[in-house]
Amino acid sequence: MAAKPAAALDGVKILAFEQVLSGPFATCLLADMGAEVVKIERPEVGDVIRGWDSVVRGLSSGYIWLNRNKRSLTVDVKKEKGRDILHELANRSDIFFENYAPGVAGRLGLGYEKLSELNPRLIYCSLSGYGQDGPYRDVKAYDLLIQGEGGIIATTGYPDKPARAGLAIADIAAGMYSAIGILLALYQREKTGRGQFIDISMLDSIVSWLGYFPHHYWHAGEEPARVGMRHHYVTPYGPYLAGDGEYVNLAVASASDWEIFCRKVIERPELLADPRFATVEGRCKNRAVLEEWIENIFLEKDHNHWLGRLKNADLPHGQVRGIAQVLAHPQVVARKLIREAESPVGKVPVIANAVQMSDSPARYDRIPALGEDSEAILHELGYDPKAIAQLRRDKII
Repeated sequence: MAAKPAAALDGVKILAFEQVLSGPFATCLLADMGAEVVKIERPEVGDVIRGWDSVVRGLSSGYIWLNRNKRSLTVDVKKEKGRDILHELANRSDIFFENYAPGVAGRLGLGYEKLSELNPRLIYCSLSGYGQDGPYRDVKAYDLLIQGEGGIIATTGYPDKPARAGLAIADIAAGMYSAIGILLALYQREKTGRGQFIDISMLDSIVSWLGYFPHHYWHAGEEPARVGMRHHYVTPYGPYLAGDGEYVNLAVASASDWEIFCRKVIERPELLADPRFATVEGRCKNRAVLEEWIENIFLEKDHNHWLGRLKNADLPHGQVRGIAQVLAHPQVVARKLIREAESPVGKVPVIANAVQMSDSPARYDRIPALGEDSEAILHELGYDPKAIAQLRRDKII
């Protein structure tokens, strides 16, 4: 049997005191790339996301999504012997990751000061809703609430009704920044020999995604209006309904594209002579009139007609696909974005890691059952079978 190719993070050990989405997403990205992630879960209960649904043959879709390639260790961290186990693991780890409310890990004897004293090379990453300081430090945070506090809901939806982004983007953004921060700290440790503390906030993460909106406020005093499926500052842009009830997605973002769109796609060259639509800013200012015309024109033909026109004109375009269509997308198939991982219920499909590296491919090994690796991990720490049995009797593991 051929040996597996080396992964980018082979040999990196992560102790993950994590739950639900943002934290597990961060460590899953790193586990895919070879890091050994020991996930700490509550005995008999596990990560709360295990109970959110049972759609994957009795298992939670969220747990399957976020916890491949990890080892599950059940430990009661409220008991001294449980904390002792984690101290031993932290002493052997490169990274300690936690995404509980600020102060929780510290009260359990798992704070940065304590663990870095045990292991000065330890990189300690804390992910929370609002960060480790500031007036909102102790405010409870969920993705929905951060989307509201961070301006996403106010800028998403239609003029008469706001909306949240369909996915948990604040959780995902914070998880991605956590993974980036950990990799940066690992790189710096190569030069300094010391670990450090990383403070990741969901609010910080989503505010950093606001893009051009703050600049329009700072320089023009503008609060962005909600524009539905359109772009705030570029028109035409977005999905347009065709005559057969299907949407056609397009983007007209330059002067040359606008001319091609008018002449070759909708065949309305007279729009080019209208001074209201001569510039990107002008088209946005007169959006209501222009959009009504374009929407009515697109209703005249079916979506295949318009997709063909856009393709022939070499303008950016696409379809609006449902999940079933996305999973069967020819590009998704060609790039092998659907893989399989072992789980307690057999092999299950998973979405591949988006980072594709030529010399260190991502792995998709297994999703652990609750506490599946507890005895093996304790054995590696030097606990004999008798001691492990006693820990189980004492409900430490």
